Amino acid sequence: MAFTSWAFVALAAAAVVLYYLVPRRGQWVLLLAASLVFYAAGGAGGFVWLAGVAAVTWAAGLALGRLNRARAALAKGDRAGAAALKRKKKAVAAAAAVLCFGLLYAMKYWDFTVDLLPASVGGRLPRWDFVMPLGLSFFTFQAMGYVIDVYRDKYAPQRNPAKYALFVSFFPQMVQGPIGRYDALAPQLLAERQIDWRDIQFGLQLALWGYFKKMVIADRAAVLVDTVIVENCPYGGAVIAFGVLLYCVQLYCDFSGGIDITRGVARMLGIELAVNFRRPLFATSLADYWRRWHITLGQWMRDYLFYPLSLSKPFGRLGKWARRHIGGLPGKIFATSLATFVVYLVIGIWHGANFRYIAFGLWNGAVITASLLMERRFQSWKAALRIDDKSRPWRLFQMARTALLVFLGRYLTRAPRLLTALTLLWTTVTAPHLSQLWDGTLLTLGLSAADLLVVAAGVAVVETVELLQERGVHIRERLAGCRGFVQWLALAALLTALLVFGIFRAGYISSEFIYGQF
Repeated sequence: MAFTSWAFVALAAAAVVLYYLVPRRGQWVLLLAASLVFYAAGGAGGFVWLAGVAAVTWAAGLALGRLNRARAALAKGDRAGAAALKRKKKAVAAAAAVLCFGLLYAMKYWDFTVDLLPASVGGRLPRWDFVMPLGLSFFTFQAMGYVIDVYRDKYAPQRNPAKYALFVSFFPQMVQGPIGRYDALAPQLLAERQIDWRDIQFGLQLALWGYFKKMVIADRAAVLVDTVIVENCPYGGAVIAFGVLLYCVQLYCDFSGGIDITRGVARMLGIELAVNFRRPLFATSLADYWRRWHITLGQWMRDYLFYPLSLSKPFGRLGKWARRHIGGLPGKIFATSLATFVVYLVIGIWHGANFRYIAFGLWNGAVITASLLMERRFQSWKAALRIDDKSRPWRLFQMARTALLVFLGRYLTRAPRLLTALTLLWTTVTAPHLSQLWDGTLLTLGLSAADLLVVAAGVAVVETVELLQERGVHIRERLAGCRGFVQWLALAALLTALLVFGIFRAGYISSEFIYGQF
């Protein structure tokens, strides 16, 4: 059930209306029912995988909760008992991880692995022919985050399987996140609340804003991107670069637009989901960019992979070895840089079974590590050039530099395979054919001049809004303080733009959300 379908709009509207009509004790039950309807619409197979992950992680949480209580009841000084319980906890958490991430591996990466094996071996192995369950990576990471938190005794496990199932399957966030934490999300899902018209107003505004970004900008840009970024691209490097630039626009408006719809629907239910984007265009470094882009995935990787890895005993010994044998700044950051590389490699692999995603992860890890190694040199250069870190020109330079690094990485995430990405990048540098930007070639790629103008105007609107937000302006709060006529006028303008330039434009066909496949 696509977010851009009338079926989803009807489901979301019905859920919001009924949520405030049913007895408050049954509100969470209604949310669970709506979530099951939403997911069941995607097919019975995906429903089975969702139920399986929920059952495994719920049972693991209960087992870990019992072990946590047993450990708390141990007599002081009982090291043997504590060690035995710790081993049992590790076994339970490891079993849940193997089952859940094993399923993720089997569904997303098994065929890729078989293709890498010699034909004499791979030819005898079976292949998966299942359709990828909707949102598999998202609900698996969310459920495993819960297991790890219970393992760490951060909170008690949820004993009610239906209430836990709601946490795993809450329908607005199923397609592409954000990846929620149990202690932040579950209390909101299970709360009893009465209607708050401010929630309805803000949620509707946010959802419409997301639809605007998706249907007016992203879906339009997708037409040209799909024409240009292909195998054996016949165009020059300038057109390829323009296609990748529009892909950057498409990806951001598609993903952040979907998250806005998710958060908007949830807000109308009185539920505040985690922020997943924080104006990435204004990032001043690649590390800063990843703190602003897909925030909940980055936080998940930080808390459940980077910290456990970098603070582990093997990495501690590796760090001591590096400081003794390598020395200097490289030796000092060697272990943490290796952990960073592992994290970005996992993020790359998380995107899909393709060498281009592995290269994308390594690209980001390499650039961030290089920036750490060059930090002192950069500082000396800035001092010699008398550059003011807080000046506007310097910040603009940092933003432009970061945007260029992100732009180069997008060749890897959009091209169908790694060799194609490298070929397109090589063509961009060696054979730009700049005249194709103004000789009419751009108008043969599926978009008219009016379409390109709409994309440009839409991007200008989005970035103007984000510039105001970056400067601390709370737009929805400001709008809420205006007269009712002004509020309705703003809402009508947004809805009109969505209808005229999106839903009802000639030949419009909504594309699938890019991150829905992950």
